[in-house]
Amino acid sequence: MTGASAIRPPFRRREGVLIVVLASLTAFGPMSIDMYLPGLPKIATDFGASAADAQLTLSTFFLGFGGGQLIYGPLSDRFGRRTPLLGGLVLFTIASVGCAFASSLNLLIAMRFLQAIGGCAGPVIARAMVRDLYDRDRAARVLSLMILIMGIAPIMAPLVGSQILYFSGWRTIFWIIAGFGLACALATIALLHETLPSDHRAHGGALAQVAAYAEPLTHMRFIGYAMSGALVYGGMFVYITGSPFVIITLFGFSPTAFSKIFALNVIGFLLGAGLNSRIVMRVGVDRMLGYGVLGAAGSGAVLVFFAAMGWGSPVGVLLPLFAYLTAIGLVGANAMAGCLSLFPSRAGVASALAGTLQFLSGSLLSALLSALNDGTAIPMAGIIAVAGIGSLVAQRTLTR
Repeated sequence: MTGASAIRPPFRRREGVLIVVLASLTAFGPMSIDMYLPGLPKIATDFGASAADAQLTLSTFFLGFGGGQLIYGPLSDRFGRRTPLLGGLVLFTIASVGCAFASSLNLLIAMRFLQAIGGCAGPVIARAMVRDLYDRDRAARVLSLMILIMGIAPIMAPLVGSQILYFSGWRTIFWIIAGFGLACALATIALLHETLPSDHRAHGGALAQVAAYAEPLTHMRFIGYAMSGALVYGGMFVYITGSPFVIITLFGFSPTAFSKIFALNVIGFLLGAGLNSRIVMRVGVDRMLGYGVLGAAGSGAVLVFFAAMGWGSPVGVLLPLFAYLTAIGLVGANAMAGCLSLFPSRAGVASALAGTLQFLSGSLLSALLSALNDGTAIPMAGIIAVAGIGSLVAQRTLTR
């Protein structure tokens, strides 16, 4: 199945519902990260831990969410999309309940890792299902629409999280996340049909499934698309990790104001995705990706220059950040569509590898931010600039 015309009748009649459900499945990362960010200081206080120790609940989640995708890619190519997806959603829900009951920071870190291993099934398999149903440019449009719908999560999650923290506590946040996982599992059972017919599935044992990663890892165009997306997303992870310190501690904004600024930057991300969904069918994936990485590199360069010079803080930092997040809205869907188009018969593997590289980039760059932290906005700005410029270089040199 390689085009919109190949959509089977159950999906053709309910394409809008399909896109909403698939978008929800891609929201596990934002829901699990952004909602509890305002509660990190309280978590540290409750367990008598340092801020750095509490941040392990975030970095461990990144590690599990990125690495776990490598499991679901081959599984979904071999056994179909629905069964591995439901298994991951059940694990995510149970682990979220475990987070709510955690009696120590170490137990919370362990549950966060399991939560990530389960939750990453959502985005990796949802993207593969899009490739099962649509061709390259159409897939980029659908992925952009999914980003627009999913964008509700990073806008609302920190706002909801801060209010829950005020009226109840951080444990309630994880109960709500568990409810989201259960709702997605029920929606999958009721509304999602299998998109990968048995005669299109991969064959062979466990070693054959693992070996399937060799081909995309040695395909230069795939590496170009994957790294252009991974690096620019790595810059976003640095923003997620570093922004609470920069905005709340350095610039003196309240946690509620931080949540509003965070939501405003997500709106920039959605503006980019919305623009992409409207014109990518006319312009094409490669040209839109080129515009996006150029915007990311340019806004990153302006960001580090203003931060280093101390010009217009906090406006001189927040405006380039908004521009960078807007550029990501152009990069994400097109880079992923480029990756998936190269291996239509191994969409699960391609989706998993591209997604893993995103989270690996995010984890490494976030760790670098921690190592370089000097009490200013310069380390965050500098790493974001390097990520944006690296994304531009990968796109210009490898995807062609």
